[in-house]
Amino acid sequence: MPAFKTLDDLDVQGKRVLVRVDFNVPMADGEVTDATRIERGKVSLDELADRGAKVVVLSHFGRPKGKAEPSMSLAPIAKALQRAMPDRVVRFAEDCVGDAAKAAVDGLGDGEVVLLENLRFHAGEEKNDADFGAALAALGDVYVNDAFSCSHRAHASVVGVAERLPTAAGRLMQAELDALTAALEDPQRPVAAVIGGAKVSTKLDVLGQLIAKMDLVVIGGGMANTFLYAQGKPIGKSLCEKDMADTARDIIAKAEAGGCRVLLPEDAVVVKAFQAQADNRVAAPDGVADDEMIVDVGPATVKAVEDALASCHTLLWNGPMGAFELDPFDAGTNAVALAAADLTDAGKLKSVAGGGDTVAALAKAGVLERFSYVSTAGGAFLEWLEGKPLPGVAALAA
Repeated sequence: MPAFKTLDDLDVQGKRVLVRVDFNVPMADGEVTDATRIERGKVSLDELADRGAKVVVLSHFGRPKGKAEPSMSLAPIAKALQRAMPDRVVRFAEDCVGDAAKAAVDGLGDGEVVLLENLRFHAGEEKNDADFGAALAALGDVYVNDAFSCSHRAHASVVGVAERLPTAAGRLMQAELDALTAALEDPQRPVAAVIGGAKVSTKLDVLGQLIAKMDLVVIGGGMANTFLYAQGKPIGKSLCEKDMADTARDIIAKAEAGGCRVLLPEDAVVVKAFQAQADNRVAAPDGVADDEMIVDVGPATVKAVEDALASCHTLLWNGPMGAFELDPFDAGTNAVALAAADLTDAGKLKSVAGGGDTVAALAKAGVLERFSYVSTAGGAFLEWLEGKPLPGVAALAA
């Protein structure tokens, strides 16, 4: 991670502060149905306003493809932001550049907030067009990026503005970068990773990074089937990428050579029909029948993972252990998540998790608030795990 400035390094009194947030929130019938991102994002906005800044909020919503689409206006989000900040003046500008935006920003008093219209109504946003970036930057004196979830995209509001103004990370971005650095770049060892998901092919770069940095990698989910198949284990009609068997064996060999232990399922819950409440049984790795499929890890595997985590000090989690969306095949994921949460509560483990399915699985397990940090950034979190440079983070370099 590059060194970066934070809100602590900024003098914002009386200044126009452009804040890139991610308010791409769920909507239905013109109303925000889940304001979680707005509630989290207002932390930086409140702090800046309290310090006398003129706060100019930038966000995208949906995929309007460079054209103004009324159904994708941020006007309803401005109302939700006002509800989240009832003691503030929160205005809405009908464009994010041009006369309407300039008039809205010029009309701000110290401590007031304006949300500009959808950045993606202009094609220049996703193209990182220089003129569009300059037009946005002209509205501010300082730029704050508080949208890690957008920082894997080299868009004008993420990179172009940062190149033109003094720049810092907002509180959400700061927390994300601190957590990710602590989990992967400077962890307290031993450090473990739990990696699940459907396919090895989608996590190949992630696995390559992790086996080089972790002391332990636990592989679960559908991707574990490919590793079991590569070891000659019967997997029946389970989800499996048989063409990735050589790759799986290579990953295991590299991990062993580098001193990283790879923990694969020692038993599995199997069914004949992929549906909730399907008849199931626990099978040994060599006991899966041809007409059965693996849907979860079994109790022996859960115990092995729990024992392994008990000796670790840092955990990075991405992906469920099984078909958590189907009851009762969330049992393995739930048990391991609970064990990690208990260790975190006891101060024995720093637990960092991220990815869409991971957040959903931890929420279903009831431990979302008990992990040290949970990232809601999907694509950016995965690209960071893969070791790819994130343009928005690089642009924050002090």
